[in-house]
Amino acid sequence: MHSISEFLTRKQGNAWVDISTLLVVFGFFFLLFLGDLPFKEPDESRYAEIPREMVESGDFVTPRLNYVKYFEKPPLHYWVNALSLSVLGRNETAARLPSALFGLGGVLLVYHLGRKLFGRREGLYSALVLGSSVGFLFQSRMNIIDNTLTFCMTATLGCFLLASRREETRKGLYYHLFYLFAALTVLAKGLIGMVLPGGIVFLYLLCTKRWGLLREMRLPTGICLFLAVCSPWFVLVSLRNPEFPRFFFIHEHFERFLTTVHHRYEPPWFFIPVLLGGMVPWTFFLPGTVRETWKKRDAQRLFLALWAGVIFAFFSLSSSKLIPYVLPVFPALALLIGTSISETLDEGGRLYGIQTLSAGLFLLVAGSGLILYTQVAAHGKIATEGALLLGGIFTVGSLLSLFALKGKHRGIALALLCLTAGLGAMNAPSAVFARSIEKRSTRELARIVRERYPDTRLVSYGTYRQGLPFYAGRRVILAGHPGELEFGSLRETQPGWFIDRNAFHQSWDSRTAYVALVSREDLPGFSSKVRTPVKIIAIWGGTVLISNR
Repeated sequence: MHSISEFLTRKQGNAWVDISTLLVVFGFFFLLFLGDLPFKEPDESRYAEIPREMVESGDFVTPRLNYVKYFEKPPLHYWVNALSLSVLGRNETAARLPSALFGLGGVLLVYHLGRKLFGRREGLYSALVLGSSVGFLFQSRMNIIDNTLTFCMTATLGCFLLASRREETRKGLYYHLFYLFAALTVLAKGLIGMVLPGGIVFLYLLCTKRWGLLREMRLPTGICLFLAVCSPWFVLVSLRNPEFPRFFFIHEHFERFLTTVHHRYEPPWFFIPVLLGGMVPWTFFLPGTVRETWKKRDAQRLFLALWAGVIFAFFSLSSSKLIPYVLPVFPALALLIGTSISETLDEGGRLYGIQTLSAGLFLLVAGSGLILYTQVAAHGKIATEGALLLGGIFTVGSLLSLFALKGKHRGIALALLCLTAGLGAMNAPSAVFARSIEKRSTRELARIVRERYPDTRLVSYGTYRQGLPFYAGRRVILAGHPGELEFGSLRETQPGWFIDRNAFHQSWDSRTAYVALVSREDLPGFSSKVRTPVKIIAIWGGTVLISNR
């Protein structure tokens, strides 16, 4: 106990010991049991299927979804996922591993930034905060592009901040890493890789009046490096697909930001509860962090505040909003919170005690509520057992943290908060959401198709089910509105893969054999519109697998 407390509270220490400890602890949180659940529809399946098709076709320039062109995102996430699928096979673990590694890498990167900027303990606390923030850890264990973006954005802005320090002796290295990771950020999610870092750096120069940094930023060589890394793919994909520039730059950037074309409109305050909930248990440290940041107002804290504020404001003003968009804010807030915790300990720890007490009590109430839920819920056994597990983790962990705080073991209290939140975020999907994810998944029905109908035409009726082609390992006929595949479907050169429902009703009555996935709600209407009897093969959740043979 004493050695753990001493490790967490000392201001000096070997960096490699810290990194090794963080790797072991957070490697457990980020990497264990990644393949336990099927993909959460639709995003995880989409970002697994595109790399699968890249590996199958050998074309790593033109992204395709269900074998038609799909230009909504750049290819960096697809490329790393394709590598993982090639090595580990077509499974959930392989698809989620790159995201988890980017999340784990973000924790180590925040440690490095915190240690260089503020000190060893500040770096360690910042890493603990980021790695155990429930929203960051939860989403890092999912196959989504925003994890790749967050790591690259953190490296971009972090390298600039390190390079801009007057005492930095390796300015050239960090400035060139700044341009390198900015290019990778563009390859991860498009123009925001330039717009957001550029805007943050400009506002930082404006606020600090340090325009002299422009002379030391290695602009000529840096811009050449930036273009050398990110421009080849944009040139190649545009040469092979002349329709790409208009769709990608106009539709996917300006129209997405300025209009509701993607039907993802949320009010401007949408990300406030998302961020506060995602930062648990460290949400309760934010007021003290704001106070400390304003009190110090040094260049490093100003940059971190701009980092968090500009990204948060940018996505809040956008007409298209999804929960993961706010992920790049987490590393900056973790650095500010971790530094604030370290400094309040030096000032006597009263504020730290209040913050820790609030976080512990919140987890205790949440845990007790989940346990109470298991006693009154009328849901299935799996759901109540999962809630009981999660409630037990929060209750026991929070009580231990509160007892440690009462005994003046402040480092131990911090570690227990981290452990409790980490275990909770790691277990939440399988403990609470397993049933709903399984019910919506196409994995089991696709397995039946793969084993019993390997050569029969496979149809997704009514809507495109993102996981079906990945789990079935082949192309799917879509009978209904193409949705996000509309752009690619209009450029389809092989007829018959995108048809309306009425056309499929006629095909069903032909001599061709079909198996189709139909929602339970659509099945009665479908059966009434075809002459050939509908043979029900299997039912899974709200989806029915049927055949005309």
